[in-house]
Amino acid sequence: MSITIGNQDPAIAHHAALDARMVDAVRGIRLLSLTSWPASTQAPFLQSVARGKPELPQVVYPKLDFTESRRELAAIMAAADTSHPLGSYVHDSARSWDLAAGLLEVLGTRAVDHFSAYLFGLPEQAMPGNGPTTREAAQHFLQIAQELDHEMLAPEEQVPLSAIALKLQLQGDLDDFFHGRVIEVELDPELIAKAAAGPTRIRLRTHASFSVYDRAQLFHHEALVHSLTALNGREQTVLPSLALSSPRVTGAQEGLATFAEQITGSIDIERLKRISLRIEAVAMAREGADFIQVFTYFREAGQTPEESFSSAQRVFRGVPPSGGAAFTKDTVYLRGLVSVHTFFRHMLREERLQTCRWLFAGKMTLGDAQALTPLFEAGVLAPPRWLPTWVQRANGLAGALAFSLFANRIRMDQISEG
Repeated sequence: MSITIGNQDPAIAHHAALDARMVDAVRGIRLLSLTSWPASTQAPFLQSVARGKPELPQVVYPKLDFTESRRELAAIMAAADTSHPLGSYVHDSARSWDLAAGLLEVLGTRAVDHFSAYLFGLPEQAMPGNGPTTREAAQHFLQIAQELDHEMLAPEEQVPLSAIALKLQLQGDLDDFFHGRVIEVELDPELIAKAAAGPTRIRLRTHASFSVYDRAQLFHHEALVHSLTALNGREQTVLPSLALSSPRVTGAQEGLATFAEQITGSIDIERLKRISLRIEAVAMAREGADFIQVFTYFREAGQTPEESFSSAQRVFRGVPPSGGAAFTKDTVYLRGLVSVHTFFRHMLREERLQTCRWLFAGKMTLGDAQALTPLFEAGVLAPPRWLPTWVQRANGLAGALAFSLFANRIRMDQISEG
């Protein structure tokens, strides 16, 4: 199909209207907040563990009905022209939101596992290029982490940071980057996770302890990918949904955010270990392990009771704590990292590195960045207002990717130690 690109194109106006309808239709579909456990579930469970008689947490989920939203999403999908890049984007996004609504309507049952697998994939899913499975990749990093000793850490890396200290440091980092107060860092005593990010707010658990790597990871991963893409998405008049975290963009978002950690030297082996432990835990839960067994797995891996509870509840969001099902979102991190890394290298080889910048203009998939390129180039879609420094410095990024492309040609199994 030949596509006329211009602001007067009726197809653009049609799909912009559909996108606006979709934004209205999905306002109540808050996948992560509605599946997450209340903070009040932690203390009773840890107390039962301390008594030597751990009891499965009791989580009551709301009964949700998204019939009207799903009816509107179905109408939007029917009206979208999938041969047009905007129509394809709107259709696929509406389909993703519909699946998320379906998941939320069956909260507390094993049916969540089915929807989650479709949205986020499974530990047994192959990595890009038909490589090892996601679970095998996780086991690879766990083995390396086990072989390394904490004595490799520099003394300054072993000094913990309080949430208050991190709040001040991270707020300064963000204010410097944005040249003003765009994102607010707050302390939250009710947060189960150590940190959570939104478009204009990053919350830290009040009594959590952080490392020097946590500061860099929150800055590059949470703020300069998750928050920044939401802020840039708000600049879009044709596709306002680019500001929203559609479930279909989760792999690209988490992959891009983890790649940002890697390219800036902010990721450490302990971070890769945490990600990998979660993938293995998802597999364990789907194979029948209950919440207590998964919690024990994290404890035996060296996490504190509080961290172990937080890690285990991520795996059991929305599903029964008795085992046999899981919320599989955490499988996207490693798979997304490899996908994004491969995408950046492919764009360099094709001399289309500019395409990578479109990923920051809103929340989108890797395929969206390529399909929507003509619309960015024509000015129909707005370029990213803010870009992380490592993306702005194209020469440095190209150098790192070029070295990676060449290093892949080295056969490690043919290198002698002599």
